[in-house]
Amino acid sequence: MKGAVAAGHPLTAQAGARVLAEGGNAVDASVAAAFASWVTESPLTGPGAGGFALVLPRDGRPARVADFFVATPGIGRAASPAASMHAIDVGFGDSDTTQVFRIGEPSCAVPGATAGLEAIHAAYGRLPWRLLLEPAIELAQGGVELIRAQAHLHAILDLILRHAPEGRRVYSRADGGRLGPGDVLELPDLAQTLQAIAEEGADAIYRGSLAAPIAATVEAGGGLIGLEDLAAYRVIWRRPVRLSYAGHEVISNPPPSSGGILIALGLALLERVGRGEPGSAEGIASLAEVMREQTRARDDGFSAALHRGGLAERLLAEKNLAAAIARIAARIGGAGEHAPAGGTTHVSVVDEAGNAASVSSSTGSGSGVIVPGTGIQLNNMLGEYDLVGSGATAPGRRLTSMMAPTIVVGEQGPRLVVGSAGSVRLRGAIMQVIANVIGHGLGVGDAIDFPRVHLDEPHVHCEGGFDSGELDRLAAAGYDVVRWRRRNLFFGGTNAVEVRSDGGLAAAGDSRRGGAGVVVS
Repeated sequence: MKGAVAAGHPLTAQAGARVLAEGGNAVDASVAAAFASWVTESPLTGPGAGGFALVLPRDGRPARVADFFVATPGIGRAASPAASMHAIDVGFGDSDTTQVFRIGEPSCAVPGATAGLEAIHAAYGRLPWRLLLEPAIELAQGGVELIRAQAHLHAILDLILRHAPEGRRVYSRADGGRLGPGDVLELPDLAQTLQAIAEEGADAIYRGSLAAPIAATVEAGGGLIGLEDLAAYRVIWRRPVRLSYAGHEVISNPPPSSGGILIALGLALLERVGRGEPGSAEGIASLAEVMREQTRARDDGFSAALHRGGLAERLLAEKNLAAAIARIAARIGGAGEHAPAGGTTHVSVVDEAGNAASVSSSTGSGSGVIVPGTGIQLNNMLGEYDLVGSGATAPGRRLTSMMAPTIVVGEQGPRLVVGSAGSVRLRGAIMQVIANVIGHGLGVGDAIDFPRVHLDEPHVHCEGGFDSGELDRLAAAGYDVVRWRRRNLFFGGTNAVEVRSDGGLAAAGDSRRGGAGVVVS
């Protein structure tokens, strides 16, 4: 086999598979797929996004994380006193759950996606840069028919996507209505942007032909991204966080991001206290209690500790784990947690040599700010409370993130490459998929499709698909059970590649968000 790729859209996965078939390695395929996702999943990612790439090369070099998440803008300038974000209320369509998003130019942070993809290609790629952008350029020029899952995302995010005139121009039908299933989304402006990146590299965004339009658009609306912010942006390479789980090593995104260390904490606790089969009342209760401890770890000093160092060692120390296990045994309640939806997408790849790449990127919920004539929607990360906390950070500083590209390694090499969308819910989605594959022996497709749990204190959200009798038992045990009717993107969008014990590959995307997997033979 040439390899396997899983992504958030069938055409995204096919772009990565095409590069594998042409002799590219896992990083080449992940870069091509990520560029394609800018077109096929444009409400979720794009040149205005930030993200992370975890790469495990097979040549003996250690795993590394490329941090290309967003940075705080405003180098040399102060915010306009008249500038304010717009509050948009968004619902999920399958429950009464709604969330408020803050958008507009003041919500935009310095994007890192283009710089990140260029950095991992330079460090690990094999094929020429321009070749990796060809699938995305072709998709943007030819248009992409909206599949049902993507149309649902467009519906949920419509008030953001079409908040401003440029968004209405890009994301409306000819009659002025919202795009729906079967409609073709054409992105010729984004095709030109991709062509500029193919020719100029990442400089097109940060110092070249696209830098001035980005800065001018944001500054005109009272935002802070200027030419100096773009020129100063750099990718940061980090050592991943590591954890032993069920005879495997789990490698994930380190601080200052929070997702990886909280997944590590959750798996460490789940291995010690987990009981019951997947889907049983006992199994759901174990997940809920572990999630309570993950939330408890995010105490008042957590955000500062993410930037100080040593947090992973403290959380995973036996003394801390023992205290958490005691609280779980006593059923001690916890605190609530703000949970924005998160417009993230993910690509997982393993190639025939055993190289693995796990790439997550996000525009948040999107800012509603589209740079005219470029197709670039900027992120709204400065409007995400969980990322900025009680106040803005210094210009140029990285924001924290919950994205957690992850690789599980066995004796023979990569065993599972996984990542997810879903904001605070993505850590639970990734943890549950890892537990289902590594802990319970499910195949990757079944593990992703299995109904999920999310604790939103004091409510235990249980996705559609659980046995009603088991949920009755869970409620009888004292848990406040929220029963969802069906699968829903609220519970994340996990895409993963599995290396089976016989050396074969399997890939699966999350049907909750229209994901797909492709094995290239």
